[in-house]
Amino acid sequence: MSSHGGKRPGAGRKPGPEPSKVVRIPVSRVDEVRAYLTQPRIRAWGDIEPVGAPDRRMKLALPLFDGSVPAGFPSPAEDYAEGSLDLNQYLVEHEAATFYVRVKGHSMTGAGILDGDIIAVDRALEARHGDIVLAVIDGELTVKQLAIDNGWVRLLPHHPDYPPIDLKTGQELTIWGVVKGVVRKLR
Repeated sequence: MSSHGGKRPGAGRKPGPEPSKVVRIPVSRVDEVRAYLTQPRIRAWGDIEPVGAPDRRMKLALPLFDGSVPAGFPSPAEDYAEGSLDLNQYLVEHEAATFYVRVKGHSMTGAGILDGDIIAVDRALEARHGDIVLAVIDGELTVKQLAIDNGWVRLLPHHPDYPPIDLKTGQELTIWGVVKGVVRKLR
């Protein structure tokens, strides 16, 4: 009789807290799914706090009117819509790698990012000189403009009361993502 095959006691995957399921993902989307699954979950610390994950299945496209609206004297509005606008579609390039975060603080007011605004952050984009980024410096989260000059990295605020952050030897910097846009409620 053979000693191979059959069920052996203790063999196989151990049961987890809940059943699992195999999911098929198109090869072209594997990197996005991995980025989403490995993105750190943000805790309320530093100058940002988390915003609930959007239900990306829901699309809400509202009318987008053609033409510009002056912020000075009123002029007759255009009578037709240019198309529709879905803010998720407008702000989100890489769905699986994008998340929203609420800003706390005033260091980026000169860049149009105010206390209480929600920013869309894309982890799939490679940060470049001049980008506004969500960064972690020695475990502290911050939103600043990335400045790179001959290998020298600085994080720049956009408010005169806040000094630039010059990285020193031994400091740890991680760029969590590039800020794609800002959402602000006025009322």
